[in-house]
Amino acid sequence: MYRPVRGQTNGIATQPRNFVVLDMKQADVTGDGIPDQVILYGNKPDGAGIFADNITLVIQDGYSHKTTTVPFQNNAGYNARLFLGDFSKDHIPDILVSIDSGGSGGYGFFYMYSFKNSVLRKMFDVDQYNKTHTFRVNYEDFYKVGVGSPQLNVFFTIDISYKGYEYLSQYYDENGKLKHPVQGEVLALGALYPIVTNEKMMSYDLLAFQRIIGTTNADTLGYVENLLTWNGSQFISSRLSVSIPGTKLISLY
Repeated sequence: MYRPVRGQTNGIATQPRNFVVLDMKQADVTGDGIPDQVILYGNKPDGAGIFADNITLVIQDGYSHKTTTVPFQNNAGYNARLFLGDFSKDHIPDILVSIDSGGSGGYGFFYMYSFKNSVLRKMFDVDQYNKTHTFRVNYEDFYKVGVGSPQLNVFFTIDISYKGYEYLSQYYDENGKLKHPVQGEVLALGALYPIVTNEKMMSYDLLAFQRIIGTTNADTLGYVENLLTWNGSQFISSRLSVSIPGTKLISLY
């Protein structure tokens, strides 16, 4: 939801003690025609590498030189980075923050803000997205997996017959019937990519990915892909689909 949020406003920008610059971009994010500085600071416990904690967003107004500091709920991770682009279609760049969680889950932490007229508004929050985009994954008879979301009123079917005897025999009998109930899982948001869907407008949408797994994290069955478009007050889904990994082409001749 597009709503004002509270950031800490200070005077002239100074680098927080013991913090390093993780990423920095320049653009007119206030809309007054003067470029502003957008900086991600963080603490690197080992002094090097791509991991940082206490990651913080700092916006310096190019006209007044006042700074606004924005903390995050999830403020530790790898490869913290910024992307500035017009997602709200008002010709003013918005601020996307992306942080990789690390680990085998492949999760990400994502936040987006508008700073039009020097008013901080949150446009995207990863925790809120994960709460509203949950799915049930159930194995079904005859080598099918159902992926459904009552919240979103969608259902998809994945054919896993290509998995081979060693895999399928764990769950199915010789007639293709399930031996017992089997559940998989759709993981939390793992990737969020800015994409241009209308080159004339040169504004951005978001493409969100959640990985679909079987009974183990290493068993990737596919991905939930969600194309998100700003409607004036929030991001809405303009296309929700499931993609599956390709397999080797087997000749029938």
